[in-house]
Amino acid sequence: MFQEWLSPVPSSLLEKYNREEGQEIGAGLYVHDEIAGFPDWESCKIAILGVCEGRGSSSGLVENSPDLIRKKFYDLFPGDWRMGVADLGNLYAGERLQDTQIALRDILAQVLSRQIVLIVLGGSQDLTYGMYRGYDKLEQTVNIAAIDSRFDLGRHDLSLSEENYVSHIILNKPYNLFNFSAIGYQTYYIRQEERDLMERMNFDLVRLGEIRADLKLAEPLMRDADLVSIDLAAMKRSGASASQRSGPNGFLEEEICMLSRYAGISDKVSSLGIFGLDSGHPNAEHTADLVAQALWYFLEGVDSRKGDYPFASKKEYLRFSVLINEGGEQELIFYKSPLSGRWWMEVPMRNRNIGMVGNIAMVPCSDYDYERACQNEIPDRWWKAYHKGM
Repeated sequence: MFQEWLSPVPSSLLEKYNREEGQEIGAGLYVHDEIAGFPDWESCKIAILGVCEGRGSSSGLVENSPDLIRKKFYDLFPGDWRMGVADLGNLYAGERLQDTQIALRDILAQVLSRQIVLIVLGGSQDLTYGMYRGYDKLEQTVNIAAIDSRFDLGRHDLSLSEENYVSHIILNKPYNLFNFSAIGYQTYYIRQEERDLMERMNFDLVRLGEIRADLKLAEPLMRDADLVSIDLAAMKRSGASASQRSGPNGFLEEEICMLSRYAGISDKVSSLGIFGLDSGHPNAEHTADLVAQALWYFLEGVDSRKGDYPFASKKEYLRFSVLINEGGEQELIFYKSPLSGRWWMEVPMRNRNIGMVGNIAMVPCSDYDYERACQNEIPDRWWKAYHKGM
């Protein structure tokens, strides 16, 4: 077990809450504290882990941010949630950054083995790499959705950092990455060769302007993700000024909360990381408030999960068949959940055995994709999924 790698939540963050009568989130958590020790986390649906690591960051004092976020999060009141939430405390920084990444990998692997959703409070976004490696023992492909202004490809020959962690994910063995969704990227931060590479790999790339015009475009991408990574650099500076990589353009506060809820309601998402809060910034508490509310919406989403496909039978879904005459007749099959109103489409696969029904993969989509098919256009998400499965 991993308890010896973790420090308890400071008593100063807990002493104000009445564990028997308090209604705040801080009063109802199963907390790794200095007095009671490690909690009964295995009975919970969600676990929270702080990672006090900033050596992969080029932008501020991010290693002290988990407790600042807790301070704001604990003060909020929960919804009518029917699930237990545990706070495991903070992961000690290893002697080397690599040691921290390995410890994070092993903790996530153990949490996932118990079907518990893990929330990681960073730290910088290179910790996404350690989270990704936590899926190795599951021997499955992994889908990542990253809310960020940049692709963070950087140079693979350099040490792992928040600026090149995606290259390390793509190029380091074992090669478990199936899809990467870049949500809210800003083109003027992207080299053309980076964009060309991401497009050749048939990853889902959605610009900031597109997603802000219709935030619902993000929901199918979140629904198909195992791991969601949020860099506060994706935020507009006025909303997240304590992220030194944020700029004049970006998501607004209410939009990042909605995206967090989309991640929560996904039946597939099993880990969430939020990174990039500079605890030494004068406005750090204001930005921590925002992160705390984004966490609240994620938990609200998890509690609202519907148990949609792939857990339910396709027989329970509304089935729609569309004939496409683009380059020869092609039948596209769509399914709509009567529980949530969400859509999926069948995509033929050849070499993958994860997320498949026979030789067919069920790919999350939206009613917009169905409407495009009805207009005799094969949706982009269908093509990208098809080419990745070739």
